[in-house]
Amino acid sequence: MRILRSIHTLNPAVGGPIESVRQSSAALCRLGHEVEIVSLDPPDAPWLRDSPVPTHALGPGRGSYGYASHFASWIRKRRSEFNAVLVHGIWQYSSFGVWRGLHGTSTPYFVFPHGMLDPWFKKTYPLKHLKKLFYWPWGEYRVLRDATAVLFTSDEERRLARESFSLYHCHEKVVNYGTAPPDVDLSGARARFFERFSSLRDKRVFLFLGRLHEKKGADLLIRAFGEVIRSQTSDTRLHLVMAGPAADEIYLQQLKSLAASLHVPITFTGMLSGDLKWGAFHAAEVFVLPSHQENFGIAVAEALACGRPVLISNKVNIWREIVEDGAGLADEDTVEGTIRLMEHWLRLPAHEQESMRARARQCFAQRFDIDRATESLITALSSPATTE
Repeated sequence: MRILRSIHTLNPAVGGPIESVRQSSAALCRLGHEVEIVSLDPPDAPWLRDSPVPTHALGPGRGSYGYASHFASWIRKRRSEFNAVLVHGIWQYSSFGVWRGLHGTSTPYFVFPHGMLDPWFKKTYPLKHLKKLFYWPWGEYRVLRDATAVLFTSDEERRLARESFSLYHCHEKVVNYGTAPPDVDLSGARARFFERFSSLRDKRVFLFLGRLHEKKGADLLIRAFGEVIRSQTSDTRLHLVMAGPAADEIYLQQLKSLAASLHVPITFTGMLSGDLKWGAFHAAEVFVLPSHQENFGIAVAEALACGRPVLISNKVNIWREIVEDGAGLADEDTVEGTIRLMEHWLRLPAHEQESMRARARQCFAQRFDIDRATESLITALSSPATTE
């Protein structure tokens, strides 16, 4: 099968589905499929140099929407070369441009909304939602309506997607989603992580890894950890590590000021990749993500792959599967809920914590391994949904 994937950018600093797109593209190629990617990145973007598959950078587009006048015509011209087109994300021209290029043709296209229809955005950013209401009927509504199938990564995402707009019509399909397990020696990666951050040796590391953004509950995690520290005064080894790029420098400074005012033992590492990222997972005792909205959470799956239990909010859409497998704990996306998660973990006997680590690996292998996700995707592309 020849597959074209459309995405706004492949810049890893943006977060979102980018890493999974790269990983699954490589997995598809290993299975004998041919994959190409089209994006609205500038052709000389440095993050395109190590793309696992042929990548066509047709940007930069105009503004945050990324309009590029030649994008739709490029899609229409090349469409006959592909059996299917996969759209990753909405609200940018990388989705609407595909609709324009394929509308009225026989080339099937599929859309991964990647959580962008979650009603959390409507509640949190009402002015932005008002703008989307005007755009929806002639833009993304048509993108979803005319797609062969709209692919959701969990039943929770599918359910929530129906709540944002009253005008909603599409063919829905839930598929497995995931990422690749670590391809490095974890013990060696752990050692290199401690070489870089030597002050963390012998600490009980609680790890947050992802973009530092209000959506991910970064501020409430700091507040909650401060409360846990005050209740665990006998254990001075507890330490919070926040790894990832900040949404902006102002927000990062706000987080640092908050941590300082609460006397939270914390290390901001910036963005980690490769050995340092995997080393951070392996150095951690547990992974924490109290996100207000998380469609999937690639970092959650990566933590499970490293045998690290996850403490997540019940706004991470795969929380039910993880709790069902005994691979982690879930609670409300509040300071109080996050405190309960961490205190629950700290109260567990050592043998129960070790059992949860084993179940974390099993959960990843059974649900979120990239090979399972790739098989599910190919099945969806070959037998698209026919029910709404």
